[in-house]
Amino acid sequence: MLPNEFTDDEIDRYARHLVLKEIGGQGQMKLKAAKVALIGVGGIGSPAALYLAAAGMGTLGLIDDDDVSLSNLQRQVLFGARDIGAPKVEAAATHLSGLNPHCDCRVHRLRLTDENAADVLDGYDIVLDGCDNFETRLLVNRVCHDLKKPLVSAALGRFSGQLATFDGSPCYQCLVPEIPPDAETCERVGVVGALAGVMGSLAALETIKIITGAGETLRGKLMIFDGLDMTSRIVKLPSDPACPVCGNP
Repeated sequence: MLPNEFTDDEIDRYARHLVLKEIGGQGQMKLKAAKVALIGVGGIGSPAALYLAAAGMGTLGLIDDDDVSLSNLQRQVLFGARDIGAPKVEAAATHLSGLNPHCDCRVHRLRLTDENAADVLDGYDIVLDGCDNFETRLLVNRVCHDLKKPLVSAALGRFSGQLATFDGSPCYQCLVPEIPPDAETCERVGVVGALAGVMGSLAALETIKIITGAGETLRGKLMIFDGLDMTSRIVKLPSDPACPVCGNP
């Protein structure tokens, strides 16, 4: 039986979710009530935002300080040529509101810092991090741990991607204790555009599973996807007792 909080439009829109035993009416209500912060509206964030909004996420916080550029369009499918020069968060909010007017898109045109991260993220239930630098990833991990927010973290480069969920211990800093001196970025080493769609979609799926309670999440595990040979593997992440975030140093 469907909750009476759904409109006729929502019942039709989410029909394929409502017949899933793992989601159904109660799961869809959880999605409708959820508030998700999306850090980085780029290669990972673009497809993730599309699928989260389409899935019926109640509130989606878009966090990015960048503008749309021509080089983004190879993989950031949320944008078009008409958006070049526009703030990513504003162009994204416009597109997502057109896709699903039931999704409340909140715009945060800023870069997360030690001074503002806790205030911004505290208003959300779960954080999806698709940013492109280790400094922000480590900051977000620390803040999410302090605020006790589940963190879905996705990364990619060349033809491979990684996805993990952190909620307590182990945390992201157990995986990456410090910033690598030779850190690879998509700008430097490149990335095949379709891989961004794969990893962004998987990150959205993981977020939906956490919210609805469907299936088993990647908490404490790392999924590694290789697009060249189309294989994936999952490894268990150990906690670091000396981790300055989640350990007992």
